[in-house]
Formats: sequence, structure tokens, C-alpha cells
Amino acid sequence: MNTTLKFGHKKLYINGALRDASNGATFNVVCPADEQVIATLAWATEEDTQLALTSAQEGFEYWSALPLEKRIEWIDKLRNKLLEKSDLLREAIMYEMGKTWEGSLEDLTSITNSLSYYVEEIVKRKDISIADKEGTHEHYIKSQPLGVAVAFLAYNFPLLNLGFKLGPALAAGCSIILKPSEFSPLSAYIIGELCHEINFPKGVITIISGDVTAVGIPLCESKIPRLITMIGATETAQKLIAQSSKTSIKRYSMECGGNAPFIVFDDADLELAITIGAALKTGNTGQICVAPNRFFIHEAVIDAFTEGIVHKFKNTKIGFGRENKPDMGPLANKQSVLKVNAIIKEALNQGGKLIYGGNAIDRKGYYFEPTVIRLENNNAAILQEEIFGPLATIVPFSTKEEVLTLANNTDAGLASYVFSNDAATLTYFADQLEFGEVQLNGVKYDIYLPHGGIKNSGIGVDCSTFALDDYLIKKRVTKALV
Repeated sequence: MNTTLKFGHKKLYINGALRDASNGATFNVVCPADEQVIATLAWATEEDTQLALTSAQEGFEYWSALPLEKRIEWIDKLRNKLLEKSDLLREAIMYEMGKTWEGSLEDLTSITNSLSYYVEEIVKRKDISIADKEGTHEHYIKSQPLGVAVAFLAYNFPLLNLGFKLGPALAAGCSIILKPSEFSPLSAYIIGELCHEINFPKGVITIISGDVTAVGIPLCESKIPRLITMIGATETAQKLIAQSSKTSIKRYSMECGGNAPFIVFDDADLELAITIGAALKTGNTGQICVAPNRFFIHEAVIDAFTEGIVHKFKNTKIGFGRENKPDMGPLANKQSVLKVNAIIKEALNQGGKLIYGGNAIDRKGYYFEPTVIRLENNNAAILQEEIFGPLATIVPFSTKEEVLTLANNTDAGLASYVFSNDAATLTYFADQLEFGEVQLNGVKYDIYLPHGGIKNSGIGVDCSTFALDDYLIKKRVTKALV
């Protein structure tokens, strides 16, 4: 399969214009399914980054002053353009990530749903009155746009991640600089092209990517951004906070790494738990921040659960292409293959038993077998790592107190899952699990449901009306009564 330059050359989108890098630098986008170059991108310099910052400030001044109904017209126009070009965007995601065609739909619907949802939510926002106890003053809380936002995006869901930031920023009246991951920047650059096609107001949306020293650090260290937001690793968030806090006080909204426990009791619907657990590990090739890392299975059903998930993995069709209809594609990059290999090797050295899989697939591309490991060493390093791949580590437990301690024994606190048919058990774990999300006997995510972590898994939330708060100033206005 020859996919070389399937998408041609893509330019930066800065100040309403498509631009090559000021020094002409380019970057190759590689398809992880066959390791072929599918596009070249303009790769920004620090000069380009400074232009992005100044134009975003000018864009904010225009956009924040625009009447809400006019902003909504532009947001609707952009959403309609994305829907018009849905096949192009989905194909770009499929090739840059190696996703299945069906999997690419989640990215597209996430960004378009975000644009429409936050229009609805910003219209609902009203001034909030506060009663004066002495009756001498009147008070109200007014929401106003915060300023320029800078968004650093993870590679796993290129347009879902972008949409989670773009929707609330635009609705709130902020301009936004979007910095996609170097592993999946293609679809974001195409968003820039579509903004250019509809003459979206200049400086309001910026798409830029480049080396950390030329783009990442200057974006953080500038005094222009009022919000640094991201989706990515905890270590990345720590660096962004350190870099950005040197020059000015900024807000942060960060969805960081997860280490989700998946707890299954002996009274649970076992087939349901197996189906959901397997789907979360093979969907997007396990490259999901909320995918289970640690499968804690009651000792009475651990053999049946293990047998069931192995059966699911054995029947997973691995491949690439819209016509082939695979269930799972490759990992996104070579680094991910090396990381998953290393995690498996370390787990086996620390007492883990390989039940199924365990190897990169010997073919062109970054394919990896769905893998199952049984583990009884509760101190193994694998239980403290975000795997980001199709690997299920299965650990036995006997009591709810024991498994609660195991589940909470992590610095991460994003998602968690519990399967049981006992109401008291579900209530116990809903109260005691130290995670921003507790999913009981199922799984559901949507734009109107808050998504965020605690501990080292982040600050603030994506999705839901609460995400708007990161992009708005709450101003108290007090007037004396005469």
C-alpha cells in the first residue's frame, strides 16, 4: 500500500492565513499502519510562535467584543463546514493514527457536538444575583471572556481532544492557540484550512506545531495567554506549569494520565464486565486515558474472567483500512511499541504470567497483539504505570477492603470501574474510590458529562457546562442603593 503524500503539504494557520514556517522547515507525518509518509507539515519557528501569540491577542480583542449572536453564527458556520468535510477529516484521522474507520467517527462527532453544545450552554449563562443581608446594596456576578487560551493536545483522539478545548473557548469569547501532538497533527492542520476557507475571523483560532524550544516553551513563557490547557501525560503538565508560571499568573485546565482500576466482584454480570473490559482495551488500541490499566477480579471468578477476555482478544480482527473493517489498528508510533514491550518484560520479571499475546506483530506498521498478564505481586511496577496499549493486567482479590486499598494505591485519579449486583457494594466504592469518575456496571462518556481527574490526573474538567468556567472571569459588581 503506497500512501506517500496522500494528503500533500499542510500549512500553519496563523492570523487567519495559511503560512509556511518562516524558515521553510517541514515535518513528515507517518501513517502507523504502514510507516509511509502521508503528508508534510509546516514546522513552526519561534518567530512563527510570536506571531501566533500577538495575533491571538488581537483576535481575542475582536472576538470577545463581538455580540454573542454573531459569535454563534461563526461557530455554526465552522461546525457546518466540518460536517461538510467529515469524510476528509475522518480519513485524515484514520491515516495519522491508524484508527479504524468506525473509530474515527467518535473524533468527528465529539468536535461537532462540542461546538453545538457550548453554544447552547453559553446562551443559558446569566448574571447571578446575591442578596444583600443589610439591604444597602445590590450585587451580581457577571461572566466575561478570560483571554487567550493555549491548548496542548494529546495524540490519541486528535479531533476529540481539539473539540473539547475549541468548543468552550469559542463560546466563552476567548481566542485559542491549538498545538496538536507531533504524532497526529494532520487533522488539526486541516481544521486550519477549513477555517481559512470560511474566512473565520483572524487570530481567533490558531493551529501551530513545532519543536518544544520553538513552540511549546515560548507559548508557555509568554505573558499573553491567560489559560494553559492540555490533554496529556502528568509529566507534561508539570513541565507546562513550571514553564508558564515563570512570567505571569495563569489559569490551568489539565486532563492528565490515568491508571484506572477495573473491579469485578463475584456477583457481577461477568459477560458484561468482560465485554466492556475487552472493548476498552482494544478500542483505539488501548490508547485511551480512561482505559482500564489494572483489572482487579474477585478470586472466585478470576479464571472465568481471564478465559473470557482472552477469547475476546483472540477474536479481535487487527488491521487497517476502511474496506478491511478491522476491530483494532496499530499503536500510534514506534515509541509506543517499545514502551508496551518494556512494560510487559518488566511485569514478567516481577512475577507476572503471560496468558495471551505479548508481542509486536511481525509486519509493516506498529501493530501489537492484545495481551493478557496474570499478576499476584501487588508491588509490581506495572500497577503504577499508564500502559496506553492493548494490555490487560489481571490481579486477584478476596475482599472489598483489600481491593479498595489496591485500587487507590496510585498517584493517578481519573477513571474507575466497578461491577457488582450488590447496591451496598456499589455505594461503598462510589464513596471511597479516589478518582474523578466512578463508573458502575457500565461506561458512558458524552459532551454534557464532566470529565476530569483528581490527584495527579489533572485540574479542572473537560466537557459539561463546568468546562466553560475555565474560560470565563467571574466579576462581582456591587452597587450601593441610594
